[in-house]
Amino acid sequence: MISLVVLLLMMIIALLAPLLANERPWYMQYHGMNYYPAFTWKKTYYIGNEGGAAEKIQLDITDWKKLNTEKIIFAPIPYSPGKSDYANAGYICPGCEQHFTNAEGHKVAMPLRFRHWLGTGNRGDDLLAGLIHGSRVSLTIGFLSMGIATLIGILLGAFAGFFGDHSLTASRGKIGFTCLGIFFGWFYGFQLPATSFSENILLRLSVSTAIFLFIVFAFSLLGNLAGRIYGLHKKVKVPVDRLISRIIEIMVSLPLFMLMLAVAAVSKPSLTNMMVIIGLTNWTGIARLTRAEMLRIREQEFIQSAKALGFSQTRIMLRHALPNAIAPALISISFGIANAIIIESSLSFLGLGVPQTVTTWGSLLSAGHGNFSAWWLVVFPGLCIFITVTAYNLIGEGLRDALDPKMKS
Repeated sequence: MISLVVLLLMMIIALLAPLLANERPWYMQYHGMNYYPAFTWKKTYYIGNEGGAAEKIQLDITDWKKLNTEKIIFAPIPYSPGKSDYANAGYICPGCEQHFTNAEGHKVAMPLRFRHWLGTGNRGDDLLAGLIHGSRVSLTIGFLSMGIATLIGILLGAFAGFFGDHSLTASRGKIGFTCLGIFFGWFYGFQLPATSFSENILLRLSVSTAIFLFIVFAFSLLGNLAGRIYGLHKKVKVPVDRLISRIIEIMVSLPLFMLMLAVAAVSKPSLTNMMVIIGLTNWTGIARLTRAEMLRIREQEFIQSAKALGFSQTRIMLRHALPNAIAPALISISFGIANAIIIESSLSFLGLGVPQTVTTWGSLLSAGHGNFSAWWLVVFPGLCIFITVTAYNLIGEGLRDALDPKMKS
């Protein structure tokens, strides 16, 4: 229960990050006019002053704390991640003396509402603002990367467990043309576009997958026609379980973290790339659990009844077997999200994760690596990672206790 509360709190902080930590004020009254800089998409304000001239305020570089406004309301943390406060640059610790340059240009003691409560980094960037916005990146990567892994793992595991090595039969012609389709689909879908497509790996992967599926489908239709030819019409069994199990064993035998390091090193750093890399390398556990559960469920009476009623195998698998086999995979998904957050933090710590302009818990840890005396840059991001990963692991254990029949007994 505590884990769910902690995780819910993290999600709320991640969703409200632009409102909780933002250098732009929520509201200000300036020259008698009302403005809401934190909620606007404008880049520039043109404000008429008392002399009749228009004053230009560029929202991204204005020092709002020195603006002579009638009224102003700041966010709880009046700093944005990555923005420099040069008056407090050079690793200022949470309890150390902090300075503030007022509108007259005098350096005074830091007012309480502008204080850096968790200290600053090398350029005076506020650590608490970085932690708040970093939670958004870490949770997003955890959810979306495991979404990709879940889709791949559940589909492959369901096919392997439900069809096995003897349930799926096809003509020799269809099998041959489908294999040709897989070869040409891989070549035209994933090999040729690699040098000419967008740098966005998610878009490139989506288009490549669509090309691959279209070519395989087209060759499968040709295989249906070829299956009518004498000699190619004979039905043979397709060893689905054996093929998918070998793929899983190959993936498991690879040093995945080294593989992710290699892929991250050659690809352009981006959030999308990071999610795809983690998703494509962490589906094997979900596939194994789904396969094992499908092997048990396919022998159940309600599945046999559905077969006796003449339902197609695809309908039985997707509508009757898979919904009853997905529970164990939820446990692996929960642990996988925690693992994805650790992987992202590790890669960002090594400088191979997200772009340098994006603040994450891992990049904050990496900043602390540059100065060992700046303990707050290591302790607070480390605590955030530890609390979030522990919460996901406890939720996973709770799901296992609730859903695993062996634990109930």
